[in-house]
Amino acid sequence: MVSPPTFHPDLGASHQRIHGDDWEEIYVVGDVHGCRPTLERLLTRLDPTADELVVFVGDLVRKGPDSAGVVDIVRQHPNFITVRGNNEQKIIDGRKSLPSLTDDDLSWIASLPVAISWDDSLVVHGGVDHRKPLAEHELTELLNMRSLVPDGSYDRPYWFETRRDDPRIFFGHTVLSEPFETPTAVGLDTGCVYGGQLTAYQCSTGEFVTVAPETTHEDRSSDSIVDPERAPPTSS
Repeated sequence: MVSPPTFHPDLGASHQRIHGDDWEEIYVVGDVHGCRPTLERLLTRLDPTADELVVFVGDLVRKGPDSAGVVDIVRQHPNFITVRGNNEQKIIDGRKSLPSLTDDDLSWIASLPVAISWDDSLVVHGGVDHRKPLAEHELTELLNMRSLVPDGSYDRPYWFETRRDDPRIFFGHTVLSEPFETPTAVGLDTGCVYGGQLTAYQCSTGEFVTVAPETTHEDRSSDSIVDPERAPPTSS
């Protein structure tokens, strides 16, 4: 029911296309960052069946205490899939290492797609710049994009606050003070490793499901946690 990653010319990167009609429900889950107990409690809340798909926005690993445990959970479920996050890319590139991961885990991480899509929805870790075609995006943009200002990581405007184009983008990477939703963007990284929440989105109902972590594993300054703003409607 889940196809392997393929090269998609509009993305210029590994892209996994699924058929939404194959699944009774689709959930999209934010950045887990090695917080296995928090993920387990979220999955207990969601209670997905084998006919329901769980899609992760990447950054399963690093910063939290049990990256290998999170990878195990995702790998053990055929109805769980994930895009590659910037922290997976750091491992692929050799910039970071996690001794708890096996060689098989590392091969699996290297095989992860950069994008997953179904119907009019697209999942990437970082973001998409609506000012240019998908084919012109570089890997680092799809994994790290936040600001539309050149070299302005935390300078507004942010891509997701101003996006009004299809497809609808589900994303993580940018730590938000609360989940973000517009018709064209859904932000799910609510900073569970930093003492925030782990957030999932139920696609059939448009509802967010959140759980709080047991503890804060890493500190993060308040100026790198974004209070999201909704773009005003376009004038007719």
